[in-house]
Amino acid sequence: MKINFTSLTTTLFVSLAIACSSETSRPASPPNIIYILADDLGYGDLGCYGQEKIETPHIDALAASGMLFTQHYSGSPVCAPARAVLLTGQHSGRAQVRGNDEWAERGEVWDYRAMLADSTLEGQRPIAEGTTTIGTLLQSAGYTTAIVGKWGLGAPHTVGVPNQQGFDYFYGYNCQRQAHTLYPVHLWENDRRVYLDNDTVPPNTKLPEGADPSDPESYDNYFLTDYAPELMFSRIQDFVGQKRKKPFFLYWATPIPHVPLQAPKRWIDHYVEKFGEEEPYLGEHSYFPTQHPRATYAAMVSYLDEQVGALIQQLKEQGVYENTLIIFTSDNGPTFNGGTDSPWFNSAGKFREERGYGKGFLYEGGIRVPMIASWPAEIEAGTETDHVSVFYDVMPTLAEIAEVEAPFDSDGISFLPTLKGEKQQEHAFLYWEFPSYGGQMAVRMGNWKAMRLSIHEGNSEWALFDLSTDPLEMNDVADENPGILQEMEAIVAAEHVPSSNSRWRYSALGE
Repeated sequence: MKINFTSLTTTLFVSLAIACSSETSRPASPPNIIYILADDLGYGDLGCYGQEKIETPHIDALAASGMLFTQHYSGSPVCAPARAVLLTGQHSGRAQVRGNDEWAERGEVWDYRAMLADSTLEGQRPIAEGTTTIGTLLQSAGYTTAIVGKWGLGAPHTVGVPNQQGFDYFYGYNCQRQAHTLYPVHLWENDRRVYLDNDTVPPNTKLPEGADPSDPESYDNYFLTDYAPELMFSRIQDFVGQKRKKPFFLYWATPIPHVPLQAPKRWIDHYVEKFGEEEPYLGEHSYFPTQHPRATYAAMVSYLDEQVGALIQQLKEQGVYENTLIIFTSDNGPTFNGGTDSPWFNSAGKFREERGYGKGFLYEGGIRVPMIASWPAEIEAGTETDHVSVFYDVMPTLAEIAEVEAPFDSDGISFLPTLKGEKQQEHAFLYWEFPSYGGQMAVRMGNWKAMRLSIHEGNSEWALFDLSTDPLEMNDVADENPGILQEMEAIVAAEHVPSSNSRWRYSALGE
């Protein structure tokens, strides 16, 4: 039998070409996802956002490798509600958690030795059983999920613990009050306590009687043996380093740079040399005394930056960096207590950061946060976007990436098109409410930002700012724009749902 080699060769070539074409057209495997949430890090605390005193070369490099967002918002100006909005995709007018609730009816929840003796005094009021979280969504898509860091959404022994809210692995602080020291007596690993080589030094413990504030040994009680951020990062490296066939989701909720001011000595020494001697902080505004408060705050941020660099290097060495989406952001704006000096650092960048305008308040300094997204396989390096986005957009974004449906009642819009450089649907408005610090509400619509403060004191007036010309929110133009305010009030009427928790209701609204 005569074989036509020319025809055979052509057939094989065509078949191979079709096979190769089919192979290259297949979607890439689902990416690993790492969401890094800093704690009280201001919009201006990173070099890539204009910081000039604190060194953040690794996070700056992360921004250079991907996309920097200039108009990203937290879901709330304090810890627990910001995290609830993030994980559930619902804005703070409907979210289960709208403020910090320490569940005080249980007993001495602020007594650290009592909590050490009785774990049922730890933690915050739990989110409900059956809540759809980013964790449960990604689990349904085949992801292995972990949270390392600070939880704050459900006390031990309740349905609100991470392992019952979509996370296969948990290591860190269950209770945000326990995170008021970075040298705790214990952390949690899944459902058990892991005891550390530290003593109980309750927050607000002042210097010993007669101690010399200029003597480093006077501060020994506040720098113990086991530094929680170091232990947490070790667990992160272990989790990321596991050999697995399916993708992973890591929610790294670091407690840095939330006070108290505690950092590795080598970094503090670095900034003491850089900044020079300074006035000690003696604990008069809560938390712990610190000999070098500015140096220690900068040290905490640079230590976190160092960890981010080490994690990226690990991903590269494992060959998974190209197909890993890393998002870096913060839960709210910079704080005002514990010895921090946000104005000196210009921690809120182009916004106001002094007390009353940063953490705890719905001004831009309290809720505008840095956000960096890096995914070498998909995001063009060195890009920047002014797309207006918010924490409740993260759930639909990650759901779209993982090819699962986000809940129908999510308030967010996926920003995956922005990450890929494509046309993006925009929000008609963003909405916040915060029932603490006097009671507050805010709406952003285009460049207009309306705020109502001191609601619990009976204030019914709105302030209105044009963020395009007044990012410091100093020029109230409400009187000149009654029509805009009517639109804002209609949004509030449609979006505000009275909370089931009496602590978060507005009596001024008849609740």
